[in-house]
Amino acid sequence: MIETRLLHQFIAVAEELHFNRAAQRLHMAQPPLSQAIRRLEHEIGAPLFERTNRSVSLTPAGTDFLATARKVLRLLDEGVEQTRRVAQGIEGHLTLTFINIAPYDALLGALQRFRSAFPAISFTMHEATTQEQVEALEHGRAELGFIRPPGRTAPELRFESIQREPIMIGLPATHPLACHEIIPLAALRDDAFVSSPRHLGQGFHDQLVQLCAAAGFIPRIAQQARQLQTLVALVASGFGVALLPASLAQEGRKDVVFRPIQVNAPDALRHVELLMAWNPHSPCRIRDKLIDEVRNAMASAPLIET
Repeated sequence: MIETRLLHQFIAVAEELHFNRAAQRLHMAQPPLSQAIRRLEHEIGAPLFERTNRSVSLTPAGTDFLATARKVLRLLDEGVEQTRRVAQGIEGHLTLTFINIAPYDALLGALQRFRSAFPAISFTMHEATTQEQVEALEHGRAELGFIRPPGRTAPELRFESIQREPIMIGLPATHPLACHEIIPLAALRDDAFVSSPRHLGQGFHDQLVQLCAAAGFIPRIAQQARQLQTLVALVASGFGVALLPASLAQEGRKDVVFRPIQVNAPDALRHVELLMAWNPHSPCRIRDKLIDEVRNAMASAPLIET
């Protein structure tokens, strides 16, 4: 293993082509410098300099190694500087996971501002279900996620609510109750429901079942889909009705109507949260900077209401 100190000493001699001047430049005595160059030549297995009583010159091998030594030291300097920038949170890479965040303008604005402020930070973005995100965060495959309540314990992770919104009922525009301003959830006991699979989002799925139970029935789930936007499309196609976050009503479809529900249930059950999730046991300054940006943006975001 060749020490970087030897590389610096070799470059000084190669540029000065004079051992005494090189030693003065390096603030050392000439004999130790000559010994260092001999040790370097021994490690490489080839002479790097032609020495006479009057002159010092590079051998062909020395000329080639000079370019290599300069490149190695330049790459090392660049690597050290990049590491400092990553440690300071101004350069690096973040992997984010998320559910559909299109309706959340404040969150999207925070991401945009962060990218503008730190252009040297690159991103990998993965849309995923809540369960998939929890697993990615637990196993270090992502630094930050935007999810629904997972419904299972994840002690390694931290969850912070950044948005709270009512749960509404999505109906086909042709549904007999679509003309009502508020719909008693119990009035839909005989309707088919569409829902996301429980194993992909246990918390939100169980919350919707509990809402129906509070209205006196168990929902008959006719179809399932991974993404909430797909559930809206299924509602539009007449496959059933769906309990969905109010933010989806902002898409303004004409073939689906969203209505507030009337049900005797606790307020916490009638609302759903968007959470920011990360592993606090894995230090990451750039992630923490993004968390602060999102936290500040969402604190002043308007509430989503029915």
